[in-house]
Amino acid sequence: MSLGISILASDHAIERIVKKEMLTCLPGTPVLEAARQMAQLRCSSIIVVEDGLPVGIWTERDALAVDFNDPESFSRPIAEVMSHPIKTIHCKTSIGDAGLRFQMEGVRHFVVVDDAGHPMGIVSQSDVILRHGVEHFLVLRNVRAGISKPMVTVAGDCSLQHAVAQLNAAQADAAVVLGVDGGEPGIITERDLIRVIAGDGPVPTCVDEIASRPLVSISDEDSLLAARNLLEERHIRHVVVRDGAGMLKGLLSFSDILASLQYEYVQRLDEALRERDEALLRSRKDLHLARQVIEASLDGIMICNTQGLVEFVNPAFTLLTGYSFEEVHGKNPNILKSGRHDAGFYKRMWEALEAKGVWQGEVWNRRKNGDQFPEWLTINVIRDNDGHISQYAAVFTDITERKKTEERIKNLAYFDVLTGLPNRRLFTDRLQVAIAHAHRHGSSLAIMFLDLDLFKRINDTLGHGIGDQVLVETASRLELCIREGDTVARLGGDEFVVLLPELDHVEDAAKMSERIISLVRQPFVIDEHELYVTTSVGIAVYPNDGLTVDSLIKNADTAMYRAKDLGRNSYQLYTPSMNARSFERLAMESSLRHALSREEFTLVYQGKVDMVTGRLSGVEALVRWRHPEMGLVLPAEFIPLAENMGLIGDIGAWVLKAACRQCKSWHDLGLPPVRIAVNVSALQFREGDVPTIVAQALNESGLAPQYLELELTESVLMQRVDDVAKVLRELRQMGVHISIDDFGTGYSSLSYLKRMPIDSLKIDRSFVSDLLEDGEITNGEGAEIVSTIINLAHNLRLRAVAEGVETPEQAEFLRARGCDEIQGYLISRPVSGEDLISLFDRNLLPGAVG
Repeated sequence: MSLGISILASDHAIERIVKKEMLTCLPGTPVLEAARQMAQLRCSSIIVVEDGLPVGIWTERDALAVDFNDPESFSRPIAEVMSHPIKTIHCKTSIGDAGLRFQMEGVRHFVVVDDAGHPMGIVSQSDVILRHGVEHFLVLRNVRAGISKPMVTVAGDCSLQHAVAQLNAAQADAAVVLGVDGGEPGIITERDLIRVIAGDGPVPTCVDEIASRPLVSISDEDSLLAARNLLEERHIRHVVVRDGAGMLKGLLSFSDILASLQYEYVQRLDEALRERDEALLRSRKDLHLARQVIEASLDGIMICNTQGLVEFVNPAFTLLTGYSFEEVHGKNPNILKSGRHDAGFYKRMWEALEAKGVWQGEVWNRRKNGDQFPEWLTINVIRDNDGHISQYAAVFTDITERKKTEERIKNLAYFDVLTGLPNRRLFTDRLQVAIAHAHRHGSSLAIMFLDLDLFKRINDTLGHGIGDQVLVETASRLELCIREGDTVARLGGDEFVVLLPELDHVEDAAKMSERIISLVRQPFVIDEHELYVTTSVGIAVYPNDGLTVDSLIKNADTAMYRAKDLGRNSYQLYTPSMNARSFERLAMESSLRHALSREEFTLVYQGKVDMVTGRLSGVEALVRWRHPEMGLVLPAEFIPLAENMGLIGDIGAWVLKAACRQCKSWHDLGLPPVRIAVNVSALQFREGDVPTIVAQALNESGLAPQYLELELTESVLMQRVDDVAKVLRELRQMGVHISIDDFGTGYSSLSYLKRMPIDSLKIDRSFVSDLLEDGEITNGEGAEIVSTIINLAHNLRLRAVAEGVETPEQAEFLRARGCDEIQGYLISRPVSGEDLISLFDRNLLPGAVG
């Protein structure tokens, strides 16, 4: 098909393609009913008519404004949500001009009117694309070039309202729906929303329920013509684009094809200007058609004579610059100069024109109102039949949006979206440059790896919105600490890194770490929440601690974890021993994942003695890990690791079940019944269903609930007090006893002691050990604290239990103060279940009644 034929096709009036059957409704029609009519007829719009005249239009795009969380919104009169006034277009308008108006006005439908202004029908973007007569343009362009916007994706399990919000935010009319649990992806469009509104059932709980499948897709190497034909054959408006590897790359719609069509016009126009001499020999009809293309072009066109004075401009020139033809005719184009380019720039431009006959480049010009804007300018020399220059033709495009898009892409590639800090990629680039500079000059540099301590608790308790604000404020504080030339970046999550490219002394990095730790420690006030956050910092120095980007970052990370292991809220310099410890930690992590299945865990038991009778009154179950290579591993080494790895729930459930079985076996042997105590970690209590796990352990073992005691730390009770109290009451109703372990070491509060169904308080071993000085009982601070805790427990009708009792003097002091039970090496070290049998039916405490 020739250029002339395609332009003729686009020059046909839209009255030839108008759909004269318009779907209409009255202003009072509910949105639900209007949507049903549209869904039944597969119509993308409905005209609202009053007294025989159209007063508004409601389209599939308007469905994005419906509140899907409020079904009552489906019953609103269409007049309240319709778009008005109606966009109209004259029936004699050419198809090409209609395409331009769709682009310029950003709508998808026009009501077509006759000379009297009466509506004749309706025309849509898809009608223009299918009847534009530009197939040869489309076959030259591949699908990849037609994708104009990033692909919007939504999680399949998100709510319909959330998906609609994402579409609105991206100004998109369709999104790819990610399959739930790795299922097949689908697509949701505005037409799907119409079907939801039109349906009789409730609004789907998640967007996956209405996603269309399977995805209709096309390769990004196929032509736009193939894409248009596929859309027409399948009667759809969107097709998924995949790359050569089959990966989803974007969505292509009729709107995208229409947008790419205008760009192709510009390319053809540029070719026509370069071949101006040949075009002069064509017929008047061809010249007329070329003039129409120029007039319809979205790019500004200006023709100047050999003196450089303006002879012609097209309407787009006026639209882009603000100058009419009368205002620039006969004048020098330098009225558009912005002042950003020097004389040398224009000299080189004219030299290129004289040498090559064409010049292309980016230019900043000035509009009539004084605004400066960037444009992509192409200037062609036009010669007469004798080869002499007769005119200069300039074609320019406003690239303001393109430059903004490039800047956004650059920011996405190199900067963190949340904090605005450099991301890992930019930080790595700067670190590589800094290493090269340090190597060349024989200098040093340092990087500091920062991680916010226990940041996950903020997200879990207050939500990710508050957590994000903490990260933004942290980024601001870090920027206050660094020097000019330093870099602070966010690697992801709550991890930050600082580059000190010029380091005179290692002490300088240590001092900056102290400043950072001090500033981060200041309270964060966010949405009426006063939050306290600390940070752990690891420091690695070039060249001592690494010569490459990866080694420096890894070693700084290792040092940071060392700071966490030593209590957090501090900094550590990297040493090779830390790296060895890191490898040891990785090996332990790998083994810990299989320890349960390999039956490497075992329980030992430590008895508790009644202070009056001196006999065994209870037993605490303690877990041990018998590693095949490392030997016996104590809980202090592997329990924190299990919590970080998410294994504490499984390990805790195993301990509970094994302890219940052991206690029941003692009862079955006819031994005096004792209560067995099991520790429950804060993470296990917060993330697991403790009542269900306890009930399962009791049912499987046959142990009566009154013989099970759960030991919790104060930190468990202080988090989400109401939720914790509810769980404890549920456990109490089952008959299970509750004890507070390590009492006095946390944030003790009388309020939670009164609200919680607690049976006993365990006095922490640190207070018991303070009772002795040089082997004798003192009446110092330790004795006062122990006495106070015992009195507090009795006043609250709770039993007082002291742990860590190792001497008869400590036991006698506790008996005199009224302590109910004791536990410690004085009675017994932790032993196996078989060895503990020998402690039953014995007076284990000298001086007791027996």
